[in-house]
Amino acid sequence: MPELPEVETTCRGIAPHVCARRIEDFLLHETRLRWPVSRTVVPQLRGAVIKSVRRRAKYLLLDIERTDADSHATLILHLGMSGNLRVLPRATPRLKHDHFDLLLDSGITLRFNDPRRFGSLHLVSGDPNQHPLLAALGPEPLNDAFDAEYLWHRSRARRVAVKPFLMNGHVVVGVGNIYASEALFRAGVRPGRQARHLKRDEIARIVAAIKQVLAMAIKVGGTTLRDYVGADGTPGYFKQKLFVYERTGEPCRKCGEAIRHRVQAQRSTYWCHACQR
Repeated sequence: MPELPEVETTCRGIAPHVCARRIEDFLLHETRLRWPVSRTVVPQLRGAVIKSVRRRAKYLLLDIERTDADSHATLILHLGMSGNLRVLPRATPRLKHDHFDLLLDSGITLRFNDPRRFGSLHLVSGDPNQHPLLAALGPEPLNDAFDAEYLWHRSRARRVAVKPFLMNGHVVVGVGNIYASEALFRAGVRPGRQARHLKRDEIARIVAAIKQVLAMAIKVGGTTLRDYVGADGTPGYFKQKLFVYERTGEPCRKCGEAIRHRVQAQRSTYWCHACQR
């Protein structure tokens, strides 16, 4: 699944191509995404101008201005488990799992491809942060609001293991499976420890590691394990920097001990028994 760095990379990749561009047409090829996409969206987008592109958690937000109606709205887009947005010449032939095209006045199209159809598209008026998909989300991990003091207070009395605790979007957004495993390795904390038992210095190391890992992943374009590509079709290269994720049985790059694996909260977890305590 595309995680925060992949979505941020996509956001930065498409922004120069779509901001201040007018949507000449919206071609909806497939309505059956995670939630059905209403065809009433099509006329609402025609003629609208994309004012900005931003990210909230793993969602892309395209703010639009409908000049004929003198109103503002936001497209909320989730890439799902296998989706990607690509910036292409308008005449580029469609692929099997291309589900919609935003045709822009520059002659390009913003095309969404999603083989598993777990992605979603919503057009909302008003404040998008009040939409049910966004309203209850926690702070962004790269913002100042996410710090050791915040995470310390949220972790008290929490009996859940630290890894699923960090993956809870109500606690902090965008720390998915890959980056939770990698951050806990860098912080030297085992993923099975209960959040409430963590010490303040361990919490501080986890927060620092999360920020470091996510910033590094964004810098190299995210992590391509299977389906993800960026807006220009290129893969992310953070996979080359992974210490533990999907390295079961391989030697730890710090101590040489074999990387271990277990299923935790229905997700694969990887750690080094020697380096993480």
